[in-house]
Amino acid sequence: MLQGRTVDISESGIAAMLTLEVPGGEIVTLDFRLPFGPVTIPAMVRQRNAFRYGFQFLDSNDVNEVIRSTCHQLAVEQSLTSNDRGIGTQSSALCTNRPEEPRK
Repeated sequence: MLQGRTVDISESGIAAMLTLEVPGGEIVTLDFRLPFGPVTIPAMVRQRNAFRYGFQFLDSNDVNEVIRSTCHQLAVEQSLTSNDRGIGTQSSALCTNRPEEPRK
């Protein structure tokens, strides 16, 4: 088991700081806790910059609802915080990378 620290999260992936090397393209299982519940989801290593890794979530609809709910809540909280500080009405929330719905 490799432990790390999460940096950013979106509906399509997560960034984490790791102390050991993981090859690009490697499929891993990520376990982490969010405000709306625990998450265990397969992901692929998409990028690396020093010790910061970018993981793309692989399809898992049940878990994606936990991620989606958390991202929505974080976006609302960030928007409220930005407005309280007089920063403006636009939010650059951490969780904005919503995957496109399949076309029918």
